[in-house]
Order: sequence, then C-alpha cells, then structure tokens
Amino acid sequence: MKNIKKAFGNNLVLKGVDLKLEAGSIHALLGENGTGKSTLMNILSGLLAYDEGEIITEITKNKIAFIHQELALVDDLNIMENLFLGHEIKKSLFVDKKAMYIKSKEILERMNITINPKTIIKDLTPSYKQIIEIAKALLKDAKIIIMDEPTTSLTEIEIQSIFSLMKVLKSQGVSLVFISHKLNEVIEICDRVTIMRDGEVVYNGNITADVNEHDLAQHMVGKELSYENVYNPRTVGDVVLELCNLNKERIFENINMSVHKGEIVGVTGLLGDGRSEVFEAVFGVSSGHSGKIIIKGKEANITSTAKALSLGIGYIPSNRKQNGIVKDLSVGENMILPSLNKLKNNGLISKSMQSKFNEEYVDKLSIKVNKLNNLITSLSGGNQQKVVIARVLGTAPDIVILDNPTQGVDIGAKLEIYNIIMNLAKEGVSFIILSNEAQEIFMTCDRTYVMFQGQIRHEFSRAEMSEENIMLVATGGQII
Repeated sequence: MKNIKKAFGNNLVLKGVDLKLEAGSIHALLGENGTGKSTLMNILSGLLAYDEGEIITEITKNKIAFIHQELALVDDLNIMENLFLGHEIKKSLFVDKKAMYIKSKEILERMNITINPKTIIKDLTPSYKQIIEIAKALLKDAKIIIMDEPTTSLTEIEIQSIFSLMKVLKSQGVSLVFISHKLNEVIEICDRVTIMRDGEVVYNGNITADVNEHDLAQHMVGKELSYENVYNPRTVGDVVLELCNLNKERIFENINMSVHKGEIVGVTGLLGDGRSEVFEAVFGVSSGHSGKIIIKGKEANITSTAKALSLGIGYIPSNRKQNGIVKDLSVGENMILPSLNKLKNNGLISKSMQSKFNEEYVDKLSIKVNKLNNLITSLSGGNQQKVVIARVLGTAPDIVILDNPTQGVDIGAKLEIYNIIMNLAKEGVSFIILSNEAQEIFMTCDRTYVMFQGQIRHEFSRAEMSEENIMLVATGGQII
C-alpha cells in the first residue's frame, strides 16, 4: 500500500500511509485507538475506497479476509453451517450437507484442529470461535488474513492455541496482519511491525531479540511512558465488603473474600472460572445463590442492580460494546444514564445540571471528546471506556467492580485508567478488578484472589504475586 489517503468529510484519517506485507509473514499493525488502523485494513480488504494512493498486490480482494473483534458467528448453528452460511453447497435444489461436512473436516484438518463440524457454536470456547472465523477465511482460500484483537477475550492457554494455528498458516504461505494492544504478544508471534500515530506511519521494522514492549509503546504514544510509577501503596480502612460462603450450583462455591476501604483487590484465573458470575450476584444482576453479602458490617439482600447502587456498589461490565455503551446515544447521554434522578428539576432532566455533570467527568477523567452530543461510537475505545467509568463514578460508589476494565484499550489509555483507579483508591474508593491480564493485576492490585473452576484456590499478597504463581493456581496447581 503506497501513500494511502482517506478523509471522512473534513477529517483526514489517513495522511499518506505506506504498508508492505510479505508472503508467509505475521505483521503487527499497532497504534492507539482512533489512529487509523481499522480504516487502513478496511481499505485493504475492499470495504472502503481510498481517496489517493495505490495498492499493488497479486492477490484479488476476495482472497483477503478481515476477522473483526466482534465475531460474525451464529451461536445456534453448528460449525459446518456457519462455515458455509450464505454460500452453501447444493445438489440440485437441496443443500448438500454431506459435501459441506467433508469440506469442513478438510479445512479443520488443514489447521490441525480436531473437532466435529456438527458442534454447535455456542458450545465452543472463545478460542475455538476465533478458530472457526479463521476457518471461514481459509474456506474462501484467503491469502491474507487480518486479525483485529483476536486474543482480547482469551486465556493464556487459548492464546497459545491461536498462535500455534497462526504459525501453521504462516508455514503454508498465508500472510497475517495482527492488530493488538498486547505488546508482549506482538513480540512473541510477529515477524515485522508497522506503528501508526494520528493517521501516519511512525515506525516500521523487524521484530528482533532486542525489541521490547517499552520501545513499541513509546512509538505508539510519541512520549516516554512510565509503568513503574502506577502502583502506589495506601493505608486502607475497615472492611467494606465481605462475601461469606457464597454458592451457586454448578457456577461457583464457597466464595469467601473481603475488601477494605481504599483497597484494590484483583480476582483472576482462566475464562470460565466463575469470577464474573460471582460479582454479577453481588451487583444483583443474577439470583439463585446462597451465602452472605455483607456491606459495611451489615448483611445485604441484593435483589436488583438498583439495590446494589443504593448500597454504594458500582459495576463496569466486560465487553464494552455489548454490555457497556448504548450505541444510539450520545457521549453525554451515555454518561448520565444511572444518575438521571439526580439531574431532575421539577420532574424533567435539567440541561444545565447534565452539562455540569458531563463537564466535571470529562475533566476528571481527561476524556477526549469534541462534542458531548456526538454519538458515543465517535470516540476511541479508550475514551468510550472512560465514559463507562464516568457513568459509574457519577453514582458516587464506595465499591467499584471492574470486569476486564481495559479490554480493547491501547497502552496509553490503559495507563490513564490505572492512574484514575489509583487516585480514587487514595480518596477511599474500593476497587475489585476482574482481569485475565497478569500485568494489569501487578500494576494495580494490593491483593489478588485466584479462582479455578468456580472456587477461590489461593489469595496472594502483593509481595507474593508472580505470573508463574498465578498461572499455577489458575490451571489447578497448588502453591507448595
């Protein structure tokens, strides 16, 4: 791709971008949210037209596949039906299921994957869903596969299975573009890297032994980043939340944990460990559990999210796009949703009170927004996440539960969010961080509980935390 330019109205998104992709390579495309990566890849895959420049390739557009972060699978259909959806093999007037089954088996075997093509999609793990998206691309004989944040919702073990598959495809001459905010993964799996900033390429190079995460992050944000200064020890107060023998049949059991005022507590493990379900129960999203939830020394019967909010609990769910933002509402409207009653004057929402509320949190969280009445989708992922955080903070919670708080957020925005958490903890707000990322836990948490198959298997003090110890317990092992 040479000197690619693209504007939306007066907004010049791509300012003359060059990208060279070699056959049989894994090429990282990095940059902060809103820097033009997706626009560039939409142009490469033929979804968008470019204004200037040229694309020189021996590969036709139908041989380029773009696997988006939101997977395009139908949960109630099986693997085979998903692979051929819209281009079924037919025998006369009827669908030839036998031929589709054989072809599905062949493509999965090419990927070294042993799974029955008749397996229903909703029964698959997140990593297998990613694999099926890749299989769809290979079924169309894709020579270039663009993967947008493919490991965001995966455990370490699942990530390694995706990486193994990527290496197999690379050996077969397929080229992969790997878009990710996880710089350790880029160093592990990629051959080359292109880094964009503000619609321009600021770095191109090979991934060699002397390339490190810090260097890549610095190119992305254009300034020195300090990881070391994020965590600050604090004096914590009394216990504000206790979970005593919390049980839910076949989901979680014997959950006992505590959180103090101003403390940041991590809960981690592998996907499916039950941690999200525990805190959905705490926040009143789900029912059917037994045991005690004690808030500031008093047992609480939390039967709804409204009750949880009234008790000073805030909740930021995982998967921002699906569970966090309302796409059809503006930035300002998204921010005030749980605080509407506070902003009423004579039964109506006060525009001046709303404006004051919005401006306070835009300033407090450094949210980059042109106009508050723009749609929430006009913001970068990191700024959308800050809006979701602002929405929760607007309820003045004492305890905030964050489920994967920086999922799909670039490194610069991550550090900003971590600093926001740390500053609020100093003010006495308590945080529970549910995260798959060990680095996130290390950078923010005072203590960490590790879960395995619905149980808390170990509690680590900050001094005891290490990636090896956490992974050992998360996979069923024991600390000796």
